[in-house]
Amino acid sequence: MKDTGISDIDISNFLPHRKPMLMVDSVVEIDDDSVATKFYIAEDGVFIKNGTLSETGLIENAAQAASGVVGQTFFEKDDLKGTGNKLVGYISAVKKVEILQLPKVGETIITKAKLLSRFDTGEMTMCSLDTETYIDEKLIVSSTMNFLIHEV
Repeated sequence: MKDTGISDIDISNFLPHRKPMLMVDSVVEIDDDSVATKFYIAEDGVFIKNGTLSETGLIENAAQAASGVVGQTFFEKDDLKGTGNKLVGYISAVKKVEILQLPKVGETIITKAKLLSRFDTGEMTMCSLDTETYIDEKLIVSSTMNFLIHEV
C-alpha cells in the first residue's frame, strides 16, 4: 500500500453497520486499490463463541474492510466524516475462504483488502477483492469475495 497520509479513519462514518454488527474499528491505511483496517475482539461481540471470534464474524469483518476500497470512490477525498453520500453494499459471492485460526477475545486483527477487478454500470459497481486477516504478522484468514455497491 502506498502512503496516502490518510490513517485512523472512523469507519462508522462510512458503513451503515452499528454495534454489535460493526466489525471494523478503523481504517489504518487506504489507497485507490487497497485498504487495511483494524478490529479489537471484544468479549461482548455478537460473533463471539467460546472466547473466539467465529468464522461468520471473520467473514463479516473481511467484507466490511473490503467494501472501503471501492466505497471510498463515492465520497470526496476530504470528506473524512462520510457526509457526502449514502451507500449500500452486498456480498454477491464468496468465492474462497480459508480460515487458519480463530482470534481470541482481547486480540486485535488487521484485515487487508486488495481490489482485483471493478466494473461500473453508472448505477452500480460490481467488484472482486482479495482479503487477508492477520494477528500481528500471522495470517489467519484469506478470502476472495464479489460485491455490489450502489448509492441510495
